[in-house]
Amino acid sequence: MAIADLQDAQPSTRELPPPDLSHIPGPAAPPLIGHTVAIVKDGYAFHRTAIARYGEVYRYRMFGNQAVALSGPDALEFVLMDRDRIFSSQLGWDVIRRLFSRGLMLRDFDDHRRHRRIMQAAFKSPAMADYLARMNVELDRLVAAWPVDASFRFYPAVKALTLRLGGAVFMGFDTGSGSNRASATAENAEIDRINTAFIEEVRATVGLVRSPLPFTAMRRGVRSRAWLNDRFARLIAERRARVAQGGGGDDFFTQMCLATDEDGNRWSDDEIVDHFNFLLMAAHDTTSTALAKMAWALAAHPEWQARLADEVAALDGAPLTLDSLNRLEQTEWVFKEALRLMPPVPFLPRRAMQAFDWGGYRIPAGTRVQVSPGLVMASPELYTDPDRFDPERFSPDRAEDRRHRFAWAPFGGGAHKCIGMNFATMQVKAFTVALLSRRRLAPADGSATAWRRLPIPQPVGGLPVTLTVA
Repeated sequence: MAIADLQDAQPSTRELPPPDLSHIPGPAAPPLIGHTVAIVKDGYAFHRTAIARYGEVYRYRMFGNQAVALSGPDALEFVLMDRDRIFSSQLGWDVIRRLFSRGLMLRDFDDHRRHRRIMQAAFKSPAMADYLARMNVELDRLVAAWPVDASFRFYPAVKALTLRLGGAVFMGFDTGSGSNRASATAENAEIDRINTAFIEEVRATVGLVRSPLPFTAMRRGVRSRAWLNDRFARLIAERRARVAQGGGGDDFFTQMCLATDEDGNRWSDDEIVDHFNFLLMAAHDTTSTALAKMAWALAAHPEWQARLADEVAALDGAPLTLDSLNRLEQTEWVFKEALRLMPPVPFLPRRAMQAFDWGGYRIPAGTRVQVSPGLVMASPELYTDPDRFDPERFSPDRAEDRRHRFAWAPFGGGAHKCIGMNFATMQVKAFTVALLSRRRLAPADGSATAWRRLPIPQPVGGLPVTLTVA
């Protein structure tokens, strides 16, 4: 039985009437664009200024819509745990709904839970072990191909690496480790086209023009989404035919085509396409951000690079397993600190489906609500010297991330906590082993690295580094 045949418990997507937010303080909004440009330029600065002036509840305007920001870790817990089912993620993320519609993040309540139960089959331990085995071969080959003793831009390189890794692990493509060179060349070219499509989709999410008019980012994004829909739909048929003929099926995409929950419910083809479009984008874009921030940190702090290299060396070059990755404790501290300093999704939107009270204000039904794990993780009330790179804050002796249940929440929380969190951690640790077992990182120049946080955080200039042989 296809899950699409079940009753859909999604909230109505009809436009709710604009709520009256005049009783909530906030900065004056310029006509039409509101605070959009200021937030896209530096959302942290905008919201910190608003908090300092108006307190932890204030209104602002972005993409033509008013919203209310609720600040602090208690607000983050209240909204993400959503014990009273007040907040819609689907309607909150309407800025990306046209491009990433019906992915897991854009589903709510019972409908979300049903889809998540099916997807969990693709993240069980046996499947994760298969993914790690594929990952090890690909990472060794891809990292070994990076230039040595020459400056190169780490961010675009690692972004290409994570997508090729996704091609092998998520899609089962032959990207070069197999014997069929012609097949690998063709599939690498297709991965490049997929990467271009994802870039155009993501850029469209922050385009000022929200309709797909000619020559706009939204037009390019919508066309890219249509191309991806068609490609993934054809891939479903190819994978099902392969399995029917007794072929392999341990890649993520094939697992999605076959996955059912305990009641035998499965996804329709359209649902597989929707989920995969969102998941592949999220997996390679957000991991690229985390790895870039880790690379910056290791290049800027060679003492930590040495500590992680020693931790990798202690594995004695044995094939990686889920158990051996668990021994990389300090690597995990560095990963957590990188995500704290540069979370891939620093702001999380929701839509209030019913009125509620918070911070002394009555927030009406229909209000767009935003909370910020990024600002919480930069709070001096939770973290000592929060702007400083200090992975030991995650050590058992300090455990600053445990000062509040939501002190560290780069993967969100509650029902919508990122289902790929453990996969991302596995991928980052496996990459660290592949890199530091053979190479060392150093900054390519002495200039400071600036970061652009929206739509997906990335280093301005691509993060030039130099690799040397370990």
